[in-house]
Order: sequence, then structure tokens, then C-alpha cells
Amino acid sequence: MKSNNQQEGVQMSTVTNEHFIKASAKTARKYAYGFFVLITAITGSWAMTDIFSVDGFTAIEIVLLFLFTLTFLWISAAFWSAIIGFTLLMLRRDPVTLQKAINKAQTGQLDTRQRQAIIMPVYNEDTNRIMSGFEACIKEIEKSGHLSNFDFYMLSDTQQKPLIEAELVAWNKLIARMGSDTAAHMFYRRREKNTDRKVGNVKDFCERWGANYQSMIVLDADSLMTADSMLTLVKTLQSNPKAGLIQTVPIPIRQNTLFGRFLQFASSLYCPTLAAGQAFWQTDTANYWGHNAIIRIDAFMASCGLPHLPGDVPFGGEILSHDFVEAALLRRAGWHVYLLADLEGSYEEVPSNIIDYATRDRRWVQGNLQHLGLLKTEGLKNISKLHFVLGAFAYVSSLVWFVLLLLSTIDATVRAASEDVFFTAAHQLFPAWPVDKSDSIFALLFATAVLLIGPKFLSLIHALVYRSYEFGGASKLIASTLIEIIVAIVIAPLMMAYHAYFVLNALAGKNVSWNAQSREGRTVPWSEAMKRTWAATTLAILWGALTWYLTPLLFWWLAPVLIGLILGAPIIHYSSSLQLGILSRKHGIFICPCEVIEQPVTKSLRLSLNNLDKQSRYNKTVPELPPEKWTGMPIQMLKPSEKASLKHGQSITNE
Repeated sequence: MKSNNQQEGVQMSTVTNEHFIKASAKTARKYAYGFFVLITAITGSWAMTDIFSVDGFTAIEIVLLFLFTLTFLWISAAFWSAIIGFTLLMLRRDPVTLQKAINKAQTGQLDTRQRQAIIMPVYNEDTNRIMSGFEACIKEIEKSGHLSNFDFYMLSDTQQKPLIEAELVAWNKLIARMGSDTAAHMFYRRREKNTDRKVGNVKDFCERWGANYQSMIVLDADSLMTADSMLTLVKTLQSNPKAGLIQTVPIPIRQNTLFGRFLQFASSLYCPTLAAGQAFWQTDTANYWGHNAIIRIDAFMASCGLPHLPGDVPFGGEILSHDFVEAALLRRAGWHVYLLADLEGSYEEVPSNIIDYATRDRRWVQGNLQHLGLLKTEGLKNISKLHFVLGAFAYVSSLVWFVLLLLSTIDATVRAASEDVFFTAAHQLFPAWPVDKSDSIFALLFATAVLLIGPKFLSLIHALVYRSYEFGGASKLIASTLIEIIVAIVIAPLMMAYHAYFVLNALAGKNVSWNAQSREGRTVPWSEAMKRTWAATTLAILWGALTWYLTPLLFWWLAPVLIGLILGAPIIHYSSSLQLGILSRKHGIFICPCEVIEQPVTKSLRLSLNNLDKQSRYNKTVPELPPEKWTGMPIQMLKPSEKASLKHGQSITNE
């Protein structure tokens, strides 16, 4: 397949230099970010060392210090991303170019000589939702006047017979609604066997039809994108010949439960700040989140054929969290991967309750842990490896937190059970009085709170200055932020327990099933809530009783964590309430931009779902597919021992 780099070449070089970061500045950004993160982590670690050093180090304290340092490094990384992002947003600077931010949707011209594909891989999903969402995206392109440059593929891996029939019926209804001109650009393909899951689904499309297109915009089953966002992705890719993948920041929408609205509000408020900071230091080595992104097809096919890894779970078998690996392989082959942090109009949906949210995370835990086994893969960029580490530690941090609390309890109870010894040596003239380090302890706790909560207030400040009306006004925005912080603190112990358990299960080699996730709002019944929390609740009660009896002071320090675990069932049940979600919206709590200013694409989805054709008998004709132009997608080698010279556009394969 001829590279699009060769087709666009020289005429686009000026645009590239204007719009994307110069290579000479990339290293400076990464080192500056790393410097501030490391200095902050070292300072916190030194403070903890000073606290522990009073009476000499015990074995438990050495382990505690190590785990604390890991945790402090983790929260320092997020803190400095937020600081950088906040600064760039307040100065109205593009996080990649550092030039004055502009409306990207209104810049550049679409190269109409190239054709693009918009694909939606689905697997056992709610038929009405995927068809309505797909229809809304198609209508966006249709209204933009660029329909002739796009084809739309629904790539079904559905295996359940009732859903197979429902998809076929719904597709024929959709074709009838759209009309012949638009329908000529729409295709539905279902695989009989969903080999290699989503990876195999997308690979099948690329090998059969990928050669017909310059790029593909990948949608998830719950994705929604405006015409401006999709066209901007295409124009940005076309104007930057080295760009292999450009990721947007999907914002949750359509949430009605209290928990869903909490997530939706938090993402809408905090994501712009964090994403801008990440785009600044990641530069051309950003990550891929699996959807709401555009991918250059020839680069993807040459670089991203994924093998099955040798060994057992969690490091062997199919590559589950494929998106991180595909981004790393594109960078390994010389292609650039960008995060377009300031592009609006990219949406998704999230699980509406804690149980469904944790169920989705369980799949991601195993997939992200698997990345740790790929760190020694030859040719990967250091930032790509950092993505692997950060992705895994996002869940491992919960286990680290739990072990920190457990070891702290053991250390405190051992000290409480022992008598104070003030004369530790023979012929000692003066007693070794204990040194009071309470000031240092409170200072470290305050610093930790600033690192954790500070980014939230920075995002609040930015929103108050530039976009408070999008959240229902300043007073409602402030109230919602304060409530969000409280809710986040309350549910954090429960999520810690789930994630720690999932990590231990994955490390023990227990595989998980990757099924369609629940996307519509539901209230979790008491029976299910209690079934999913009784173990954590029992542990918290015993833990609390022990610390109350032996070390009452420690009990009060642990109280926020213990309360969150003991009240797990009520928290899950009431946070999943649709009534409380509706009530919060009525009173202006957790109001989001997507509700204050309804976009045409979200309105189209809403109207489509509210006016579904209820007719049961309909055409079940299997739709025709376009002619195939088969091109093989080589499998990449991911072995530490491989040796190869990597050049732009070149990949490592088994051939």
C-alpha cells in the first residue's frame, strides 16, 4: 500500500511546522515535567523518612516508606499535569504548539481527494442505542456537506441470536430512514466468529477494505461525535504527514443516576485541565484510548498487528488493552501520536452505578497489568513505556494503598502493645525521650491533600473564569464541586477494595470475561449491593474494632476509610438511584455543559431513542458489502531480543 506520506509530502511540510511542536523542544518539556514530579516525590519521601527516623527504622517502616514513595510519586505526576494544564488553559495556549489557542474546527481545508472511514465495532450491545448513535454521527457528516468523502461501517461481533436478528432488522430500518444516497455509504458486516475480539474485528475491516481509505475514525458502541470534531480530526491528520493517530478527550453524557451524574460532572470539569497538561509533556507520544480517535490506516496496518503473548494470565494470551499497545507500536515505527486536548464535540457514556463501573474496571485491570510484561519490548519509546506503567499503577495503587493502611495498623498496634523504653543502653545517664513529630505529620498530610484535591480547585477556577454558565452558573458550579469532592472521598475506600481485589485476582492468574458493558441507568437492588460488599464491610468492622481497642488515635485516622467500607451497600444502592439523580439535576447539582447547551448530535440521539419504530415485522435482508481490496496486516514481534533499525513508516514483523 502506498504511503500517504509520499502522496502529501512536501506541500504539507509548512503546515506541519506551524501546527505541531518542533522536535528540538520535546525533550525539554519531558525533562521539565519529570524534574518537578521527582522533586515533589523526593520531598515527600524525605519528610516521611524524617518522621520514621525518630526511633530508628523497623522492617515494617522501611516497607511503608517504599510504598509511600510510590504513591507520592503517582499523585505528584497527576498534580503537575494539572498545574501545567491549568496554566495553559488560563493563558489560552494550545498545549502542543504553545501558540494562541484557536478554534480548530474553523481552520484548514479538507483534502477531498482522500476518502475516510468511520467504523463502529460492536459486540452484544443494546441494538437501539448503537443504531441511534451511529445514525446521529452519519447525519452530522451528511449535514456538513462532506458525505461523499466518508463511508460508514458497523462492524458487528455479536454472537447472541436474538441480538443478531435485532441488529439486522434495525439496520434495514436505518437504511430505509436514511435514503438511497446516504445508504450508499453505509455498510453492516457481522463476523460469525469473533476471533481476537475487537482487535480481530478491526483487523478484519482493515484487511478487507482498509486500502480504500486514508484514515478511520474509531467509535465505540456508546460514542457520539459532532461533524466539527470528526472533520477536524481528518484535517489535522491530513496536514501532518507524520501523524499516525490523533486521540480526542471523550466527555460522558446521558447520565441520570446520581453516580452517573457525579462521573459526568467530574469528567466535564476536570478532564480539560488534566488533558491539556498531558498533551504538553507527551507531545507526539500520546496514548490511544480505543475510541473517539482517528488512525492513519496504512500506518496502523504496517505497525499494529498484535500477536498472542506467550505464557499464562495476566501477562500471556490475547492482548486485552490493545489500544495502549497500538499507540506504542505506531511510535516505535516512527509515526506520531497526538492528544487533541482542546477539541470539543467528542462524547461517550459511562457505567451508571458503582457495580457496573467496577465490573468494567476489572477487565481493564487485567489488560493494564499485562502491559508490564511488554516493558522490555525492543524499540519502544520511553514515554510509551511510561504509559504502560501509569496505566497499570492506576489500579495497583489501590493495592498499595490497602497495604499501606494494613501495615500502618500492624505497626501502630505493635507499638501500642509494647512498653516505652527510655534507657536503651547500659550506663546511659539520660533517658531517650520520644520526639514529637506531630507538626511534621500534619504538614505531610496537608501536602498530600493539596496534591490530591488541588487540581480539582484549579479546574474550578478555570471554569469560574471562562465557562461557569456551562455548569449552570457560578454558585451551582461551586456547590457541585464541593459535593463532588465529598462523594469522591466517600466512594474512594470502596473502589480501593474492588481494585485491590481485582489486582490480586489477576496476579493469581484468574481470567475475566470481556462482555458488553451496561450503559443505561439502573438502580442496584439491596440484595446485589449487599452481596458485592459484605466481605469489605465485615473486614472494616473487625479492623475498626481492633484499632478502637488497641489504638483509639489510629481508629480516628482510619475512620473515613472504615466508614466508606462499612456503608458500602447503602452507598452503592443510593448512588445508583435514578430519583436522586433527577433530584440533583432539578436543584442544579452536577449540571454539565451537554445539558445546558444541547448539541445537535446529542439532540438527534435523544429524539431517535424516543421515537423508535416499534414495528416488529421488517426486512431481514443481509446487506451487501463493498468489493474487497484485501491487504495483509503483518503480526508484530514484541520480544525483548529483537534487533531492528526503525525508520519512519517502517515496522518490525515476523517476516
